[in-house]
Amino acid sequence: MSTFRVWGLSACLLTAPAFAKPIAYQGGTALMGEYGAGTMTEAQAFYAPSYRWSAGVGNLRLDADDGDFSRDITYLRGNLLLHRWNLPRAQANVFGWGGIGSADSSDTTGRKFAWNAGGQIDYETLRFYSSLRTDWQYAKDGFSHRIDTFQLGWAPYPHDWDRLATWLLVQARDYTGGLYDGVEPAALVRLFKNGRTTAFWIEAGVTIDGHLQSMFMINF
Repeated sequence: MSTFRVWGLSACLLTAPAFAKPIAYQGGTALMGEYGAGTMTEAQAFYAPSYRWSAGVGNLRLDADDGDFSRDITYLRGNLLLHRWNLPRAQANVFGWGGIGSADSSDTTGRKFAWNAGGQIDYETLRFYSSLRTDWQYAKDGFSHRIDTFQLGWAPYPHDWDRLATWLLVQARDYTGGLYDGVEPAALVRLFKNGRTTAFWIEAGVTIDGHLQSMFMINF
């Protein structure tokens, strides 16, 4: 493989795919939003002083699929890159995060002090992507919910760092604490594009129940 091709492959793995993670580029701000089939709606804003960590705020709305209860959680959170493997043709990462906030629930009175914690492990090349993510929300004498998400993706074509990248993904998501009964599969299409000063990431599809699943991220 030529030196130029090795450099190009490394650039793609270190820039565009990194946009999918809880830490943006060093000195970058990331705005993110996700709509999870009517069960979860989340908005986040993070600033990364370093490629190893970021901090910011978020709001998470959880609704039980049977309409039995809802949660509204506002939090402060820090994200940390625990380890990264830069391989000749791939990259792998382990991230962790945690924070504090307050929560309002439809089945309890008054706002409660809440904790959140989670992590992600991922592995990717220019044609293959996989990730496992867990996110836990807890309020004493209030609730405990964990959202586990597994994604597996394939790119129809290898992308250059400045070209539009396309991924086809399958997703399996498990909600605990009475939010959803069973594992929720989904099929998704992901698009991302790097620019000189900004980058965007859009992901959309449907669950097995025919509900919309979508996510966006803008980094600048």
